[in-house]
Formats: sequence, structure tokens, C-alpha cells
Amino acid sequence: MIYLGLFVWNKPVLTLYRDRKQPEREPFAVVQARKLTVTASEKKAVEGNIEDFFALMGNLGYVSFKGGESDRYIVCWFDDKVDDFYQAGRRLVGVTFPPNMSFTVDERGKRTYNTAFKAEYGKLE
Repeated sequence: MIYLGLFVWNKPVLTLYRDRKQPEREPFAVVQARKLTVTASEKKAVEGNIEDFFALMGNLGYVSFKGGESDRYIVCWFDDKVDDFYQAGRRLVGVTFPPNMSFTVDERGKRTYNTAFKAEYGKLE
């Protein structure tokens, strides 16, 4: 497989929606990540990793306990390297996560997650 691009965002704030026929207007979670890495291949496969992320709003338990191949999500964020607010929007559609995302719990009980993902489509530039 030939990879067409490797994209990396540091400290992105990601907004997660459930991928439904009727688009959701309210996210079920907003997360802060240390790093988002996305690769796109010639076969239009989009894969990546979200490293060291935690919930700013919402419940990630929905993804971590019920996630899998049958559940699909939309992930949105802004590219801070682009000055134009309207052109800075980035999006992954048809995102699936492996079951049982890994996480660590600190002394205050805060969960920090790490996961890989696959997506059907990505607006990355």
C-alpha cells in the first residue's frame, strides 16, 4: 500500500459525534489530545492514532465500552496552522475504534486514553 500523506496535529481539541443518517448537532464528547496522527493511502484508507486524550465534556465510556466495528463516529477539529477560520475545519467520517480503548487512571481518578482508528473519509487539508 502506498501512503499519500502523513498528517500530525499537536494538542488538538476533538469533537465527537455519532455518525447517523440524521446528522447530530450536539457532540456526545469533546476531548483534548496530546497528538493526533492520520495517514491516508492511495486506496482512500484513512487510519490514525489519538494519543493521551481525555474528556473535556461528555462521556468517553460510550466509545470505550460499546465501541467497535458497528459503531461509527464523526471527529472534527480545527487546524491551528491555517489562519482562515472557515478553511481550518478538519473532519473524519465513518470513524471506527477498536473495542476496549486503553486508558490509565491518575491519582485523582482522571482517565487518559490512547487508541487507533480507521475512517472511511477524511478532510485533512
